[in-house]
Amino acid sequence: MMINESLAGDFILVGFSDQPQLEKILFVGVLISYLLTLVGNTAIILVSCLDPMLHTPMYYFLTNLSFVDLCFTTSIVPQLLWNLHGSAKTITPVGCAIQLYVSLALGSTECVLLAVMAFDRYAAVCRPLHYATVMHSRLCQSLAGMAWLSGMGNTLIQGTITLWLPRCGNRRIYHFICEVPAMIKLACVDIHANEVQLFMASLVLLLLPLALILISYGYIVQAVMRIRSAQAWRKALGTCGSHLLVVSLFYGTITAVYIQPNSSYAHREGKFITLLYTVLTPTLNPLIYTLRNKDVKGALKRLKKWKSRVIFYDIYVLVYNKLINFLNFIVLSEICTIVSMFFMYMIPIRIQ
Repeated sequence: MMINESLAGDFILVGFSDQPQLEKILFVGVLISYLLTLVGNTAIILVSCLDPMLHTPMYYFLTNLSFVDLCFTTSIVPQLLWNLHGSAKTITPVGCAIQLYVSLALGSTECVLLAVMAFDRYAAVCRPLHYATVMHSRLCQSLAGMAWLSGMGNTLIQGTITLWLPRCGNRRIYHFICEVPAMIKLACVDIHANEVQLFMASLVLLLLPLALILISYGYIVQAVMRIRSAQAWRKALGTCGSHLLVVSLFYGTITAVYIQPNSSYAHREGKFITLLYTVLTPTLNPLIYTLRNKDVKGALKRLKKWKSRVIFYDIYVLVYNKLINFLNFIVLSEICTIVSMFFMYMIPIRIQ
């Protein structure tokens, strides 16, 4: 009966349909962000794979992160753009199930992967003499594999339980994606046990990795405080600053949605917060990690000498230079747009 019910008709993604003018602004902003995400993350993957000098644990994990961001945003944004541009706000049951499984798996993978990258930064700063011995290739592959397996395991459990909840014909999803907190709201049975399960899964895959990240950076701060060289300070800050900024953006937004799934804040305003970690964060990640990065610039110069071996070298160098030249304008525009839309949605103007 539940299988027949799940295949009976399409879901309706309400999203931002109550504000048509906002949809037009969102369409442009999301499209620009998606294009930048595709270009930036693909460039990181290509440069990291093609340049032997970047075959280090840091760029190995960064390549995994870029691949996760590429797949994560691609599982969400095309459907979002379709719904924002057209009058039809529907998604098929199969499409909804695929989006739920894929986005949940990749989001969970990114949570663990950011914790793994924090451990890598801890080893680089606190154990510099033993870094090559500690972060050997087999350990790096095992840690990356652990991140991917944890994401797949979580989505198989959470996604399957969510899809098997009886909905009694409820098909209006008050969100722009098929996400667990929004999907369980469609159930016509008591969902208290599901909310407790979601909260426990969030503790394991959100708060536990975040705690490990904070512990790692606690040791890093202690090690940096003992450094008296200004050059070493700048090197440590450059090593850890980018990762810490990405962690703040990602965890600060996703935690607000998954830790309090039953609150009106996570249900309504959570749509805007979801935009931040599904659209904006994957866009900013490659820019944060590569902006004024000497390793990446050096890799591009070396690739210039080998450009006969690199088919798309000229295209990516051109795009990379354009991204650097217009980065401040783009990022400022994106942040201002998101913030303005956030306040437009949270503080509606009442006409007396």
